Amino acid sequence: MDFASELQNVLNIRRRIDEKKSDHIYHNCIDVGRKFGCFADSHGGKACPFCGMEKEKFGHTWMVVEYDGGKKAGFCSIHCAAIDLATNMDKTPVKIEVGDYMTKKLIDAEKAYWVIGGNKPGVMTKRAKWAFGKKEDADAFIKENGGKPAAFDEVMKAAYEDMYADTNMIREKRKMMKMKKMEH
Repeated sequence: MDFASELQNVLNIRRRIDEKKSDHIYHNCIDVGRKFGCFADSHGGKACPFCGMEKEKFGHTWMVVEYDGGKKAGFCSIHCAAIDLATNMDKTPVKIEVGDYMTKKLIDAEKAYWVIGGNKPGVMTKRAKWAFGKKEDADAFIKENGGKPAAFDEVMKAAYEDMYADTNMIREKRKMMKMKKMEH
């Protein structure tokens, strides 16, 4: 092996180590932030702990998951809530709420009238998932924007089915945003 190849190998190893350290530091910061209530308010958070999107801007898709033991966290979307539910396998959710698309008020996610799909872009997902407190609002949305009615279990299943494609889409968007920042 020549010097240039050896140097490239060392640089690649160093880059992978730096990426792992950065990822580890990020997750430790999120954990500390959760522990000390940096993300918590009475509605399960001001910003999504996974993506940083703010409740104020995403109240129409905001989700709050409360686990046995009292842990409560807020998420920008069903995508990020699904990540939390999957990573907290040993905790039982006792209450899941979602923002009503029309009013942004938190409603029981299991009793909500859900719509999957349609022509409105979803939050953190290609296949949108919207919740409504009233059936007539969900029906009017479908009539105007398309989509299909669904129960909460169907919506959760769709969130997990879409996870890989959605995560790749988010990564690409973030990569493009970084590139744009570097241009300015």
